[in-house]
Amino acid sequence: MAKVKTVYICQSCGGTSAKWQGQCPSCQSWNTMEEGLPETTSNSRFQGLAQSLPRQKLSTITAEDLPRFSTGVEEFDRVLGGGLVPGGVVLLGGDPGIGKSTLLLQALAEMSAAGMNVLYSSGEESAAQIALRAKRIALDAPQLEVLAEIQLEKLISIMDTVKPQVLVVDSIQTLYSEVLSSAPGSVAQVRECAAQLTRAAKASGICVLMVGHVTKDGHLAGPRVLEHIVDTVLYFEGDTHSSFRLIRSIKNRFGAVNELGVFAMTEKGLRGVTNPSAIFLSQHEQMVPGACVLVTQEGSRPLLVEIQALVDTAHVPNPRRLAVGLEQARLAMLLAVLHRHAGVACFDQDVFLNAVGGVKISEPAADLAVLLAIQSSIRNRALPKELIVFGEVGLAGEIRPCPRGQERLKEAAKLGFTVAIIPKANMPKTKIPGLRVIPVERIDQAIAAAAELS
Repeated sequence: MAKVKTVYICQSCGGTSAKWQGQCPSCQSWNTMEEGLPETTSNSRFQGLAQSLPRQKLSTITAEDLPRFSTGVEEFDRVLGGGLVPGGVVLLGGDPGIGKSTLLLQALAEMSAAGMNVLYSSGEESAAQIALRAKRIALDAPQLEVLAEIQLEKLISIMDTVKPQVLVVDSIQTLYSEVLSSAPGSVAQVRECAAQLTRAAKASGICVLMVGHVTKDGHLAGPRVLEHIVDTVLYFEGDTHSSFRLIRSIKNRFGAVNELGVFAMTEKGLRGVTNPSAIFLSQHEQMVPGACVLVTQEGSRPLLVEIQALVDTAHVPNPRRLAVGLEQARLAMLLAVLHRHAGVACFDQDVFLNAVGGVKISEPAADLAVLLAIQSSIRNRALPKELIVFGEVGLAGEIRPCPRGQERLKEAAKLGFTVAIIPKANMPKTKIPGLRVIPVERIDQAIAAAAELS
């Protein structure tokens, strides 16, 4: 019997090699080559979406806003940019058990109640398990159709026959195509199934929502090309031990990126949070030393987040610098700016930083709040409870402006805050009722202003 020939396949890009290599020759990733069988495929499966069109000038093409329809879940619509688009393909990734299937089942139930033709296809659960989940969260959806299928060709045939307006595929890693010899979940299968579903969605106008698994590093499992094929990429975030969940938009061809949806996990499924700022603020009766409230911007939504700092004497030669929810490298830079331009030294102190509520803040507008929280912890004097702060700090000690400063101030005033320390360039042209604004240009001015208030 002839020996079966094997090849080594990169789990990141799908590139192949006749022998094992530590680094993939295609994408230069390390330790991603795994042994497997070579793919046997036919080229007849590649077909265009439509007949080739002649060349056109951009000015002669009529562009119209795509119609959208609501999912029935307000926070989900916000992250999608206003709702689903016919023919759009959405990829939703997240850790196991975080609520991906529950959210999509709720959205399909709402859309079916509104009279839409929807289909839920699961390759991980049987129809009885899906019905049990719907019963557990008290979901009333008599018109919702459910399908348990993992073969791609059968699923596409059902799409052509039923023609649903929205199709959920849970999950893309469980599908397999007969034209490939590898097992479901392999790089080639995930790439092929995603490409075929996207092609079918664009040709028929069916909106496809795909669930994607994530690796231990938090990235979507499968080839990186998976994120390039789809129109929208959403990530489910949050601690499974907490009742709050966040959905963040990473890519969206039909809307703004970095939008944030906030949900609370209840006995009856996921429910949208109307005032997410309440999650990210501590429930102290009085402010404590080392706490400062920041107004951050997530997409089109301003959020109030409490930044907590703890500065303590180091008992080791190398003081520790730990940041949870903020950038670790930026913390080291800000401590150097604090020493050089404000005369506050932390070289013999451990510095711990935390963003309350588990939110991740990546924008530089948090710089000023971080430094004021550190200064408050060092002096052991609490900042006023009604104070909010935002501003980017430069290496020269200057306070740089932040985008959408007016919206941040209005959100803070709406929630009852009365004092704001902000960059001078963000000073509003018209006074905001009930809010006293203190403009600053340098870090030493901001620390002096905070000291006077405390």
